[in-house]
Amino acid sequence: MASYSSLTALIPVQSQLDYALEDVTADEEKENLVYQYLNKLDDKGDLKIPDFEPDLEWLNTEGPLSLAKELAGKVVVLDFFTYCCINCMHILPDLHKLEQQHSVKDGLVVVGVHSAKFPNERVLANVRSAVLRYAIAHPVVNDGAARLWQELEVACWPTLVLLGPRGNLLFSLVGEGHGPRLQLFARTALKHYGDQGLIKGHSVGIRLYRDSLPVTVLSFPGKVAVDETGKRLVIADTGHHRVLIVSRTGQVLRQVGGPVSGRRDGDLSEALFNSPQGVAIRGDAVYVADTENHLIRKIDLSAGKVSTLAGLGTQGTDKEGGAMGPQQPISSPWDVALGTAGGVENGVLWIAMAGTHQIWALFLEDGKLPKGSDSKKGTCVRFAGSGNEENRNNSYPHKAAFAQPSGLAPAPAEPWGCLFVADSESSTVRSLALKDGAVKNIAGGERDPMNLFAFGDTDGKGVDVKLQHPLGVAWDAQSSLLYVADSYNHKIKVVDPKSKQCRTLAGTGEAGDTVGPGFTESTFNEPGGLCVGDGGKLLYVADTNNHQIRVLDLQTQTVSLFPILTEDFVDVASTTAAAPPRKTPKLPKSAPVVEMPPLTVAPGQTISMELSLALPEGTKLTEDAPSFWSLSAEGSDWLLESQVVTGDISDLSRPLSVRADVPVVTATPDPAPTLTLAAWVYCCLSEGGACMMKAVSFRMPLRLGSASEQGSVPVSLVHVFQK
Repeated sequence: MASYSSLTALIPVQSQLDYALEDVTADEEKENLVYQYLNKLDDKGDLKIPDFEPDLEWLNTEGPLSLAKELAGKVVVLDFFTYCCINCMHILPDLHKLEQQHSVKDGLVVVGVHSAKFPNERVLANVRSAVLRYAIAHPVVNDGAARLWQELEVACWPTLVLLGPRGNLLFSLVGEGHGPRLQLFARTALKHYGDQGLIKGHSVGIRLYRDSLPVTVLSFPGKVAVDETGKRLVIADTGHHRVLIVSRTGQVLRQVGGPVSGRRDGDLSEALFNSPQGVAIRGDAVYVADTENHLIRKIDLSAGKVSTLAGLGTQGTDKEGGAMGPQQPISSPWDVALGTAGGVENGVLWIAMAGTHQIWALFLEDGKLPKGSDSKKGTCVRFAGSGNEENRNNSYPHKAAFAQPSGLAPAPAEPWGCLFVADSESSTVRSLALKDGAVKNIAGGERDPMNLFAFGDTDGKGVDVKLQHPLGVAWDAQSSLLYVADSYNHKIKVVDPKSKQCRTLAGTGEAGDTVGPGFTESTFNEPGGLCVGDGGKLLYVADTNNHQIRVLDLQTQTVSLFPILTEDFVDVASTTAAAPPRKTPKLPKSAPVVEMPPLTVAPGQTISMELSLALPEGTKLTEDAPSFWSLSAEGSDWLLESQVVTGDISDLSRPLSVRADVPVVTATPDPAPTLTLAAWVYCCLSEGGACMMKAVSFRMPLRLGSASEQGSVPVSLVHVFQK
């Protein structure tokens, strides 16, 4: 049996190099030290590691990769990561920069070795979604059982391991912030082994999964917020790097940013974001956690401008703060919420600073934090959290500790007077008192502050509750209930903070995209954010991996899709041209398809369709939403050429008349075409509350005669929509 080495054998040797590098500054001196180190390793004999297990699942490749085959003759960077880990995300820009400097042809290959922390992260479909969400463009292997992690004795996420062309251990880098050292090690190893003729330029069969995917209206929406009137929603369309402002019926009012990532202030039509997450709206001001730009941005809808309120555009390491926003470096802000701190109402923006495991405050007006000094408008400063990644509750805010806080929900009124925090890596929901900064447990985790592995899926009370990486919380002041996006359990849960009782509200615990009709039949896929609307009657959920917004009606206990209507959207800030013709959206999977019997019709005749639709009981047609019908004949476009193929639906009290004239042609291109009439209807509960989109299609196979005739052929189409 072959003998393999682990990092335990490498660390004593590399530690001497690490110490020596601290004492020199010139690049040439550093490279000479690395050359000497590599020569020493070569003299000692290869520290070989075991190959990847043959049964592992691979992404972004044409097939499995092997250190003995496809990766032989390459300098390989193994990135041991788990996709929940913010520190793992922080090193992706370093890896991307390295791949830009050295291609596969140059001899460098980065391989992500996904070694899961949470059970949910072992599922290939979830890893695939993460690879897409974080735009990872190198091979990734799903080592769900962490076999290679254990063989190499890796201790923490992230860990980078560099291998030589024979699969031999060269270097190890633990944690984040090693970009320059990584570049030094990689370029020196490539030259060292290139001079020996050991580097090969062959392809390794990279095929990006993202290139095979269809376009979706939303892409990994992270968070959703509703304004104080309940008439507008703000959606962080994270994967499209944009923010959408939509009406309560789903009509897009403004889109800011996208489709590519970037960093740019200015006019709404020109602004750029990079994977925005948290959003908050007050009046015409939208505040955005521009996560991967490490910025807090403001969208001023009335002025039509985007500005930066805090951050430098690069990841910061400061854990104290206190500078004015544009001069204050910050790290991966994940959520934002408006609140009050010793001054004007809504005069502070609370920030879930996931990158430093803290809660920060950005003062929009002069104010004061509890147990803190006065702060001037524009100051950005830590509120709570030591910066250590822990599940530590404490009466003193700076002695408490969080673990990647990712969701915020203010509950300013007494007896609560707190911020509720979704602390994802500790799998807890915590409270942060606005009066004195005390941090307490509400649900999940356990009492040992160092244990970040107390997760599961258990309803109950306090620490007996088990959650799995919750990313969002929403407070309903009227019912005094807290709603939780229990992301990796694919559930929505509800907590009574007074009794600390937690129970499942919606979802089955399995990832899926089933929409209702009831809460217990619906399935979600890593929901990342949620907000309460319509006076506590509705819950809007950002169903992240399903690329959807769901609406939970808390009164009827039903779930529906929230439509995003972009087809008729024309941004008045960027164009004055007439709106383009309506584009027909794709029918949802849940839409029924009514198969009609074949219809015999002759060229020259008119198909006269009478469409009768009935809404679900207790609902009415939404006046300000564009319900419509559409005709199509896939593969037989000649059938409907130069005819009216779409129209509005504004009244369902009587049948709607739709006609299609069968052309008289010298040679029928297709003697048996299929005519499809589809309808999209937007309705709301009659007493107010949930709005939903319903759709249906009727497929009519046509049997065309050879001789021309006149007259009409009547067809009755009837459908009753169900809740």
